[in-house]
Amino acid sequence: MTAILNADLHCHSVVSDGTLTPEALAQRAAANGVELWALTDHDEIGGQHRAAAAARANGMRYLTGTEISVTFANETVHIVGLGFDPDDAAMAQGLYDTRGGRGKRAQEMAEGLARVGIHGAYEGALRFVGNPELISRTHFARFLVESGACKDTYEVFRKYLTEGKPGYVPHRWASLKDAVQWITAAQGVAVIAHPGRYKFTANEEYALFVEFQSHGGKAIEVVTGSHTPAEYVEYADKALEFGFAASRGSDFHSPEESRCDLGKLPPLPGALTPVWDLLDHRIQ
Repeated sequence: MTAILNADLHCHSVVSDGTLTPEALAQRAAANGVELWALTDHDEIGGQHRAAAAARANGMRYLTGTEISVTFANETVHIVGLGFDPDDAAMAQGLYDTRGGRGKRAQEMAEGLARVGIHGAYEGALRFVGNPELISRTHFARFLVESGACKDTYEVFRKYLTEGKPGYVPHRWASLKDAVQWITAAQGVAVIAHPGRYKFTANEEYALFVEFQSHGGKAIEVVTGSHTPAEYVEYADKALEFGFAASRGSDFHSPEESRCDLGKLPPLPGALTPVWDLLDHRIQ
């Protein structure tokens, strides 16, 4: 395979915090020219068999996927897993344990919003949840837009759901070591999702890359929906510096909310090793 392959290896369905089913996502990806696809729901692999079947039905090749929330340097970092065995028991248990803290966190978020006059947020967010184990800030954001508190989800996060705002509640996720080892033990490849999104200093980012690599992590997202064109170049250089393979994915959640549609990103810069080159034997 080549770096110009239209691969979209980062998106979300109703199994976590997307608004489309795995089947609808597969249809949309295929219609947009995606050739290699992965569904990467947050801390969940319950949609993988559906997604693989839908990919085949729409003429696409498929890699299993998930996006695991980890805590690193007091920040939430996302690690994408690709090409793993979707029936691996240890990985399924680890993800189940990671999801376990979301319910209590959601209740505390609702309490914070109530203190500033926004009532019924927990019940309102639940209406947008396909999987109650995975209630998240995104579901609260959709409720706040529907209720008229904000005009769009970007305004919600800015006013209510980021650190220091009334609805923000931190959560301790899995460790970086746990996430990478779950993925690699299940025969997959671990990828740092959208590294340009984290508010790290240069030293903290360097430490993240070094520790990730020491645990067996092999790739970073270079071309992704939340990176700017300048960050494509910056993280292409970082991939070459550390010897990481490069991934590409829209991080698509919803036709109404996402900045980038499935399959609509530019190709990876040509000097990089595409992550799918490491996973050719795992592609379905």
